[in-house]
Amino acid sequence: MKLIVQPEDGIGPILAGIKQARKSIDVLIFRLDCSEIARALEAAVARGVNVRALTAHTNRGGEKHLRRLELHLLEAGVTVSRTADDLIRYHGKLMIVDGRVLHVYGFNFTRQDIGRSRSFGIVTRNGRLVQEAQRLFEADFNRQPYVAGHPRLVVSPESSRERLAKFVAGARRRLLIYDPKVSDDAMLRILTERIEAGVEVRIIGKVESKWGLKSEKYQGGRLHVRAIVCDGRRAFMGSQSLRKLELEKRREVGVIVDDEKVVAQMAATFERDWAATPWGKKDAKKSEREVA
Repeated sequence: MKLIVQPEDGIGPILAGIKQARKSIDVLIFRLDCSEIARALEAAVARGVNVRALTAHTNRGGEKHLRRLELHLLEAGVTVSRTADDLIRYHGKLMIVDGRVLHVYGFNFTRQDIGRSRSFGIVTRNGRLVQEAQRLFEADFNRQPYVAGHPRLVVSPESSRERLAKFVAGARRRLLIYDPKVSDDAMLRILTERIEAGVEVRIIGKVESKWGLKSEKYQGGRLHVRAIVCDGRRAFMGSQSLRKLELEKRREVGVIVDDEKVVAQMAATFERDWAATPWGKKDAKKSEREVA
């Protein structure tokens, strides 16, 4: 299992995944404006790889671009399907290579997300996770119902609320959270209960003000990931925030991991970002005084 950290890792890991394909690529596209990725998919078709792209039926302000992208991919020999319109938005981001390697991203295939935003991606060869993601892709590609299976693939609206509630409620020492908008009452109630139980909760992003939970703005520019590190032992990364719309009304995809190296990398990245916030700087000064 590998962790992709944006913007530090850039487009390289995505292109490497596409170039390594020998038989098939299944990719879910919400936004794409990186010509390098489009060309890599075209080159894969040219060398005999079966490339299927599932494009979103809509995104904010970008429907014309999506339709042009579909035509461009079709002309290149990519098999294209469009998501249904039964959900408000199909916002997940994933890629499956040769039916063996799963990429789950918190970022879109855009220069802003990859080059100028804090985000993560997970690359795994876990057979059960790959198989579950393949089932999801096939269901959405063919506009068929999806029934949630593997407990570590977190899919909205089918399983996100239950699995993320259980994940957060399981914290005993510390929760490190990246989230652009935490606003779901049930999730915030669990976070409040964890704090009352002595769990340290740090949030980079925004929290609905009525709950009184403190959060810090990401100081590196734009935040475009939803991630939670629990007790330094497990982590969630995906496209769904802890807000009702993304838990119940949209297709979102995330993954829960327990790989020690990946979890440690995510935690270390959070700590670096936290250290740059006003609250993080106060914590550092307090530690210095205690040591002195």
